[in-house]
Order: sequence, then structure tokens, then C-alpha cells
Amino acid sequence: MSQQLAENLPKQLPRRDAKEQSEEEAPAPVPAPPTPGIAADFETAIDAAGFGMFNILLLVAAVPAAMGTVYETSTMSYILPSAECDLKLSLLDKGILNAITYAGMISSAVFWGYFADTKGRRKLLIFGYAADTICVLGGAFSQSVVQLMVFKYFGGFCMSGPFAVLMTYLTELHGRQHRQRIMMIVGIMFSIATLTLPGLAMIILPQNWNINIWSFKMTAWQMFVGVTALPSLLSSMLFPLFPESPKFLMSRGRNQEALEAFQFMYALNTRKPKDSFPFKVLANEVPEQVNKHKTHTEVKLPIESSEAVTAAPVDPELATVAKSGLSAGLSQLRPLFTKPYLGLSLWVYLLNFCVLLGQNTMRLWLPQLFASINEYELQVGGQSGQTSICRILEFSVNRTQSQLMAVKDPNAECTVNVTAATYTNNLIVAAAGLVAYMLAGFLVNLVGVKRIMTVGLFCAACCSIGMYWSSSAASTVAIASLFVTMGSISATSVISASVSLFPTSLRTMIVSLEMMFGRLGSLLGNIFFPALMNLGCVPPFFMISFFMLAGCLMAAFLPLKNKAALK
Repeated sequence: MSQQLAENLPKQLPRRDAKEQSEEEAPAPVPAPPTPGIAADFETAIDAAGFGMFNILLLVAAVPAAMGTVYETSTMSYILPSAECDLKLSLLDKGILNAITYAGMISSAVFWGYFADTKGRRKLLIFGYAADTICVLGGAFSQSVVQLMVFKYFGGFCMSGPFAVLMTYLTELHGRQHRQRIMMIVGIMFSIATLTLPGLAMIILPQNWNINIWSFKMTAWQMFVGVTALPSLLSSMLFPLFPESPKFLMSRGRNQEALEAFQFMYALNTRKPKDSFPFKVLANEVPEQVNKHKTHTEVKLPIESSEAVTAAPVDPELATVAKSGLSAGLSQLRPLFTKPYLGLSLWVYLLNFCVLLGQNTMRLWLPQLFASINEYELQVGGQSGQTSICRILEFSVNRTQSQLMAVKDPNAECTVNVTAATYTNNLIVAAAGLVAYMLAGFLVNLVGVKRIMTVGLFCAACCSIGMYWSSSAASTVAIASLFVTMGSISATSVISASVSLFPTSLRTMIVSLEMMFGRLGSLLGNIFFPALMNLGCVPPFFMISFFMLAGCLMAAFLPLKNKAALK
């Protein structure tokens, strides 16, 4: 999630040339009064549509969408303590369940990118969230770990598109005056969504529900998974009420549909008739080389003058070039695999790989560790002073092995001890993450991307290895909260730094590839972590610390200059 939010935080870009600097760092211009009869470019038309009821309703619809994306990647980490008896989970099974969603996301990245550029943002959001609803409900009805893994894989496959496109869609439906503010609001939405998940877990997972429906057995953890499908279901029902992104429509030459979208927004925002929208003609924003090959008549509105086409400014952060097929996508990739960007792009991929391997591994295993802490303290009579992290890891490994043996032995009983207190610590860590996201934009602008990234990764590495000396539940929660906070800010800074290192034409592709490598790191980290738990107390936390420290060193040598602190 942090990697998606980072694309929308305020960015400080290095000076490359006067033209690009003026485009990116100049404040949003105050929209001029519309002139009737002139072909309007996208920015002029979106400013004329105004800000009001439409935008408020859109943000309301974005709330369940943000919750759905968070739930898809984080739900498994909360059910592991409850489902280990029903699903006969080993430590490796738990790691795969945490990681399998990222495998689905990686495998579908190219498919969803092509779909978004050819079919539209709105259709992707509708079908993506509808498909995710089916996958989540399928996981809720799973009767074995293999079935659950299959549905979680396809859930990640389906969610990869909406996860990336949601921000793009919201950005393209707001003018430049409100765009940055909206992105900060959406970032807070994602953070609040992370708070609701442990809240749901505290309410549902401690229940002793055991419902038999024909041959299906439904327990509390399955009910919990089923409830997490509601945000995706609601999103698939709400987005059909909104128009397609007019930016996408104009980039495909569908100006008539784009004009109708602007008129719809205008009517809701101003309470005036659609016909009173100040512009009747939109500028042609289809690139000339693509327009030559178009044989069908998608552009239904005429262009009144050739000057309207050439003079129309296109926002470099939002420009969407109409893709003609796979060859266009490959041609866009080519500069990243040749000099002078090859070495720098590989550096950025490896950096994000290290950061998200450490961040998402720790984040997704914390619910299991906190559940083990709670159960261990119940056994020792609440003597928290003896709750060192090494004791907890040893207890968790032995507990999982004994539970697995109890499931296979008909004379033994496999019991699950889950209470509301099991998830209290998760609420504390989630609240720390919320504070991190609220501070991220301010801190990045204050001290510079490179400095905050380097310091944050160093602190996270120290927190990870410092877990070894944690001797109580309180200190474990404090160190984990600091790790998640520093890791979240560092992850957002990595994306902000990467877009500053590449020209505008390569930013979308570099962020997509960077996210893919980050998800690969998340996948591998969640598989290696349980394997290292079997080796002892130090190896799993040393692994996380090693990758965070490696990221810190790589960030320190990025060719990125920090700007002076704001006064």
C-alpha cells in the first residue's frame, strides 16, 4: 500500500532543465475565465467543471475502494492464529498465505496496464473489484489451505489493476488546484482502512462460531474473510454511477464522450443544466502519429481551428498516449534497458526490492507474533517481563508444530486461543502507521527525499535487529511501531525519489516496474521468514535488518541532491 500512496505525495525534483522544472514546480495557475467557442484542453475543461458535490461523492465512493485494496493484501495475516487448526497450517503454509497475493499481483501487472490504457479506468475498477469480490468469497468458503491459496492468488491477480488505477482515476477527475490535496486525503483513507482491519478482527475472530451448511463448514475466520469482501462489492456497485475519466477519453480521441463527462460533473457541482457548460468543443489531444492510422470516427466533435490543437497544453504527469498494441509498450520499455538509464533503473528496482521485503515481511508477520505473545502471557500468568522475542519465537514454532501434530492425531485436540486482546497491539501499530502517512509529505518536503529515506531505513534496520533484545510485550510493540513508521516513510520516499531521477516520459513505467520488484521482495520475504524461524531467534530479524541496511546504503549513494530545508 505505501508504494501506491507514495506516487501521490508532493515531490521535490532535481533541476534538469528549465522547461521541465517550470512544468513541475510552478504553482497551479488560476483558471482563466472560459471563452465560448474555443476548443478547451483537458486542464481548462476540468477547471470549468468545478469542485463540488460530484467530487465529494467520488471521494465517498473511494473509501470502500481503499478498504478493499488494503484488505486484499492484509487479511491473511490476521486469520493465521485462528485458522491453523482448520487448515492444518505449518509455518511455511503461513508464509505462503501471506505472500501468495503478491504473486498474483506480479503476474497480472502487464495485463492490467494494457487493459487500463485500452479499455479505460472505470471499466477496470468495476470489473476488478467485482472479480475480487468473487475471489474473496471463494476464500471464505475454502475448506483446505490449497483452496485458500488458489483464491488468494487470483484475488491478488484481480486487485493489481484497481490498486494501481484507483489513484490515476481520482487524479484525472480533479483539477490542478485540488489534485495534491485530494491525494493526501486518499492517503489518509488508506491508513484508516488499516485501522479498521484489526478492529474487525477483534470483533469477529474471538467468536466460537461453527456453522455447517451442507458440506461446508463455516467458522469465525471464514466469516471474517467473507466480511472483508463487502468493500470490494460496494465499490463494484458504486463506480458504474460515475463517468469514465475524461482524460482517458480525450487521449483516445473520444471527445464527445469526454464532453458529456465534463457536463455531468459540471451539472452536479454547480446545480446548473448540462447545456450551460461553457465549452462545446474539446481540443484534439490524440498524438498525430496515432491519429493518422485511425480509420474509425471516434472524434465526433470538430476542431474549430488548428491553433487549438497545437496550443493545448498537456499536463506531463497525466498525459496518456494511446497505445496501439504490445509493440508500443515494448518501445516504452526500451529506454530503461539501455544507457544512460540501465544502471540507474536497476539500482532503483533493487532498492525498492530491499525496502518492501523488510517492510511487508515484518508488517504481515506482526499479527502472528502478537497472537503468540498474548497466548504465551496467558500461559505464564501475565508475567510480561519474561516475554522476550526469542521466547515468543520458540513458543510460536513449537506451538505450530504441536498444533499440526494434534490435527493429524485423532486422540489429540487442536485448540485455538484467540481473544480481543490478541489484536490490541495491531491497533497500536496501525495507528503509528497512520501518523507516519500524515507526516510523510511534510517530512519529505522539509528535509529532502534522500535524507529522510536514508535515515528512515537506518532506523528500521536498527529496530529489526533490536527486536533480539526486546524483553517484554510493551517493548516489542514499541519497536514494531517504530519499525512500521520508519519503513512506511522510507517506502514513500523511495517512490518519490525514483520519479525524480527519470524524465517525465519514463515515470509511469519506472514506478510500475519498481512496484513489481517490490512485490517480489514482499513475496520472498514472507516465505523466507518462517523458514528462518525454524533456525532460531536471530536469523529472521537479521534477514530483515540486512535488507533494510542494504537499502539504506543504496539510498545514500543515489544521484539525488537534497534541497535546502524550508524556512
